[in-house]
Amino acid sequence: MADTKIRPAAHQTVTIEPAIVIGAGAAGLAAAQALIKAGVATVVLEKERRLAEPWHRRHQQLRLNTHRDLSALPGLAYPKGTLAFPHRTAVIRYLNDFSEANRLPVELGVAVETVLFKGDHWAIATSAGMRLARHVVIATGRDRQPFIPEWNGMRDFAGHIIHSADFGDAKDYAGKKVLVVGAGNSGIDALNHLAQAGAASLWLSARNGPSVLPKRIGKIAVHRLSPLMARLPLRVADAVIALTQRLVFGDLTKFGVPPAPVGGASRLTTDYTAIAADEGAIDAIRSGRITVVPGVREFTRDGVILANGSLIDPDIVIAATGYRTGLEQMVGDLGVLDGKGVPLFNGGDADPKLPGLWFTGMRPSIRGCFANAAIQAKAIAERIARRIANSGP
Repeated sequence: MADTKIRPAAHQTVTIEPAIVIGAGAAGLAAAQALIKAGVATVVLEKERRLAEPWHRRHQQLRLNTHRDLSALPGLAYPKGTLAFPHRTAVIRYLNDFSEANRLPVELGVAVETVLFKGDHWAIATSAGMRLARHVVIATGRDRQPFIPEWNGMRDFAGHIIHSADFGDAKDYAGKKVLVVGAGNSGIDALNHLAQAGAASLWLSARNGPSVLPKRIGKIAVHRLSPLMARLPLRVADAVIALTQRLVFGDLTKFGVPPAPVGGASRLTTDYTAIAADEGAIDAIRSGRITVVPGVREFTRDGVILANGSLIDPDIVIAATGYRTGLEQMVGDLGVLDGKGVPLFNGGDADPKLPGLWFTGMRPSIRGCFANAAIQAKAIAERIARRIANSGP
């Protein structure tokens, strides 16, 4: 095999590790498990001091929009009695159980600053010093940094502006006037809870309409059909999603909801917008408990001016305006990110000019993030194991 040690001046020896995974969420843990199973020695670097930290921070009501049976990683099912759509506390327990069951070598409290290409290996600058590796799998997530647009006048607004990631407890919104900006997955999730929280007024500001499906049709969990949907051509999947939405909810444009710009399956691949899951928000829109309004033009001290010039006066504005990967500092100089900071390749795909660099979990999937994490982990592990085998003695 190729030499895996570098001997700089002063006779110091620095080992080049076979593989390092950055990020210990579902995608990172799945990648580490698959690599180790394929015989590739692997460590996982995680900046937080405990596993599943983002899940600890999310609001108390949060549950997965993906079914329990399609939200498990390889080799470990959720415990008996877990809800069909697991609560965030169940997800936290599950990720810890998965790591322990597979004895994954996760190093907590190690933040990665930059990843540099050195020709035949990678140099990873971390808060604990420099690490070298033949292969680097970046699994820090597509929702690493909440994004709020810089609206004119927002700093003068007398109310509160928060991101949907900081939604908190739904009970805290009782008696409040609340504007949710954005009709994607996060916006509909917030409205699912707000519709039952006793808010004084609820508005939804939407430039584009959502692709939205119910969590259940009768006793059928809609997400259980996702493996079948994933096999369909995009055009056909778009049509099935649109038809299901229309049959279940009717014509939402009658209630002020703008049409979706493209089909739900296509949006997963173009602007990485996930399909929303309804648990009451759409009924509240149809009944008038949620008023759909145009996009936000600007803020004043006392309210929000909408695109049509009208003024509303919310106490709280929830920006369900998406996330960014935050990868610019880490890999921004490598030319591997698009204009929104999303990696240009993902899963088993790679850039031949940058051998050994991989990304996983960076785009939404109709299957859901857990199922997709397992698929991408297997693809990456197979590619890495093959490359190592081909570079033998």
